[in-house]
Amino acid sequence: MIQKQDCQVFPNHRDPRSVESNKKLKFNRDNAFQVELRRRVDEFFQSTGRQQRDCPQMYLKTAILSLSFVILYGLLVFFAQTWWQALPLSILLGLVAAGVGFNIQHDGGHQAYSHTPWVNKLAGMTLDLIGGSSYNWRWKHGLFHHTYVNVTGHDTDLDIGIFGRLTPHQQWFPFHRWQHYYLWLLYGLIALRWQLYDDFHDVLTGKIGERSYPRPQGWDLVIFLAGKIIFLILAFGIPLLIHPLWVVLLFYGTTAIVLGLVLSVVFQLAHAVEEADFPLPVEGTERIDNAWAIHQTETTVNFARRNPVISWFLGGLNFQVEHHLFPRICHVNYPVLSKLVEETCQEFGVKYIEHASVWAGIVSHYRWLRQMGMPDGDKM
Repeated sequence: MIQKQDCQVFPNHRDPRSVESNKKLKFNRDNAFQVELRRRVDEFFQSTGRQQRDCPQMYLKTAILSLSFVILYGLLVFFAQTWWQALPLSILLGLVAAGVGFNIQHDGGHQAYSHTPWVNKLAGMTLDLIGGSSYNWRWKHGLFHHTYVNVTGHDTDLDIGIFGRLTPHQQWFPFHRWQHYYLWLLYGLIALRWQLYDDFHDVLTGKIGERSYPRPQGWDLVIFLAGKIIFLILAFGIPLLIHPLWVVLLFYGTTAIVLGLVLSVVFQLAHAVEEADFPLPVEGTERIDNAWAIHQTETTVNFARRNPVISWFLGGLNFQVEHHLFPRICHVNYPVLSKLVEETCQEFGVKYIEHASVWAGIVSHYRWLRQMGMPDGDKM
């Protein structure tokens, strides 16, 4: 059963970056929609015999992506001799690394990959191999984002610092007028910052954004440090044995920029668009108006549901509504579950929002950035 979840909020929602956190916030207790939806999903799996986790399609996809990553890395580092050989390999490596994150790591991190805990742990740790921290991810994305999605000042995935204003409740700066142009370039730098700075900064300060979290200890700290060392060896150590420094930096940068751009845009299409809600606690209370499941549904937008290629590559992240409602179900089930979820939303009067294509989502995100770049940009 999906459980009601508590979250926290900054009291001054107009400038969340300057406010202390950790006030408890609860959702509405009317869970009729959630209970019925869970009943229908459970009934679906029982009647069809489908597996919620340990799905053969997922293991096949893991083999394809893992082998592709190894082959592309080997070709780029050991065989590419010219820029016109290295450039496409570097771009493809960035795309496959994103695919590893969207599929293997994401399902593993959410315990949706397997019924076996250690298998989920290994799958989640693939993030450490591509430069992130599976430990920090569990807090930043698994808890802060998934529980408090689109709650300004609390959903740390929406806080990109002063460079961008993604919600109507974040502080506005004059240069945000041009954010619908320049942010697309900055998105490409996110993986570089995340790999080389953010994780270290978060562990040293014990904070993700303005949210305090427990620093890794014991085996979590060992995995954090070992992951960073292995990544640095793969990204710089081995290539520097063969290639000049400027070549290594150039093509590491290319791969990281592709990775960062793809990861960032896919996330933004699900939440930072015109149609998504950005609710705040009821004034004078510590409660969100909607029940948790309704909150998840109306703050999230699907896209390109009927595109099997996009669905395969994105690990079902174009089915964000289903993912936020059922994060512990393997994403290969989302296409069939989406019809059931949409029907239940219609019956309960809950908004079920989708864009027909990736391009439609990109256009909506562009318009949202432009709206948020205006000093009077607002949305209830």
